[in-house]
Amino acid sequence: MTVHDANPPGDVRMRGFLRRHTVDDALAWLDAHLPARRDESVPLTRAAGRVVSADIVSDVDVPGFDRATMDGYAVVADSTSGAAPYNRLPLTVVGEALPAQPFAGAVAAGAAVRIMTGAPMPAGADAVLPAEWADASAAADDRLVAAVAPVTPGKHVGRAGEDVRRGAVLVAAGRALRPQDLGLLSSAGVSELRVWRRPRVRLVVTGNELMPAGSKPSAHRLADANGPMLAALVERDGGVADFPGLVPDDPAAIGVALHASADVVIVSGGSSVGVEDHAPALVARDGELAVHGVAMRPSSPTGLGRIGDRLVFLLPGNPVSCLCGYDFFAGRAIRALGGRPTAWPYQSIEARLARKISSPIGRLDYARVRLVDGAVEPLAVGGASILSSTTRADGFVIIPADSEGFAAGAEVKIWLYG
Repeated sequence: MTVHDANPPGDVRMRGFLRRHTVDDALAWLDAHLPARRDESVPLTRAAGRVVSADIVSDVDVPGFDRATMDGYAVVADSTSGAAPYNRLPLTVVGEALPAQPFAGAVAAGAAVRIMTGAPMPAGADAVLPAEWADASAAADDRLVAAVAPVTPGKHVGRAGEDVRRGAVLVAAGRALRPQDLGLLSSAGVSELRVWRRPRVRLVVTGNELMPAGSKPSAHRLADANGPMLAALVERDGGVADFPGLVPDDPAAIGVALHASADVVIVSGGSSVGVEDHAPALVARDGELAVHGVAMRPSSPTGLGRIGDRLVFLLPGNPVSCLCGYDFFAGRAIRALGGRPTAWPYQSIEARLARKISSPIGRLDYARVRLVDGAVEPLAVGGASILSSTTRADGFVIIPADSEGFAAGAEVKIWLYG
C-alpha cells in the first residue's frame, strides 16, 4: 500500500491523491505493523488505571483467620439452643477478643468471650451471639451474661479465605485497574505488579495560523483546538502525551519533531496536498508512508506510516477530521500498545432515524447526530472544521463504504461520545 509518485516519494503537494485507501485497508496495515508491547513493574500506589500484563495470583488467604463479623460474644452455638426472652440461658464470660488481640484460651460449652467486629475467633467458639441478643443487665456478676436468642454454628463468623483463596486469580491479565481492584490487591499483600507500559505519544500540531491553546483568536489567526483535544484523547486511551508546543509549517522543524523519542507520533495539520503540507513527504523520505488519503469523510487526508520503530499518524488540521482520524487509527494503536481493547471506548445504542442520511458508495461517512425524544437527528456529515458539531452532538453514526446511507425510520447504531 505504499504511495508511488514521479515526484519525490510521498510528495503529492498540489497534485492531489493518486488513490484513496479504504478504511479497512488502512486498519489492516496498522494492525500488521503494531510494535510489540512492553511491560514494567509499578508500585501498587501508582497502578490506578494501568493495564495488568499477566494474571495476578494470591499467595495468601484473605482473611487469613476466622473472625467476628459483629460485636457480641464468641460462643459454642449449642450453648444458646432454645434461648428466648422467656428462657434466658446463662453464659460465663471468660475473656475478651479485640481486633489484632486474640483471646489466648479456648471457649467451652456454657462459656463466652466478649468479642469485637474483626477480632479473631477464639478456639472452641463456632458462632457469635450479637450484643443485642445477650443481656448482662440483670446479672449480679459481670462475668455472667444471658443469651436471649439462639445462634447456629457459623453465625456471624467470617471464615478464613472467604474473600480470596490462596492460588486464586486476583486480577486477570488485560484488566485496567479500578479502585476496588487496588483494594483487593492490597488486601492480599500485593505491593508491586506488572503492567503494560503506557505508550509515549509525541503531538506535533502545525500551522502558522495557530496561536497557543486558550489564546483569544485575533485577525487571521486561530487558537489551537487540536492540541488540547489530542492530549486528552491520548490520556483517555492510556497513553502519555508529550506536547511541548506548536510547530511551525517548516520542513526542518517538522522533521525534528517526527524523530522525537516516542512510540507514536501524531501530526495534526499539514497532512494533505497543499504547498505547506510537508509532513507526508518527510515521512516518506525518512521512513515509510504506507497510507496517504483514505476514502472517508471527514478525515480523508489522513496518513499512516512509520519512521524507525515509531508509528506516525498524519491527521488533518480541521478539528472534526482530526478527531475522526484519531479515533479510527491513532487511538486504536495507542490502546493496543497499552494493552487495552482496540475497539472504540464509546458505548453504543440503537435508535431510529428521524431523517435520512445520504452517502455515496465507496466512501465511509462519520455523521454527527443528536438524540431528540428518542429519535436520531442528523447534525452533519461534512463540516470538518465545525468542532461545535461534536459538542452539540450526542454521538455519531458510521455509514459504511458499501452503503448509500440510511432511510428515515431506519434503526441505526449510535456511538455515544459520553
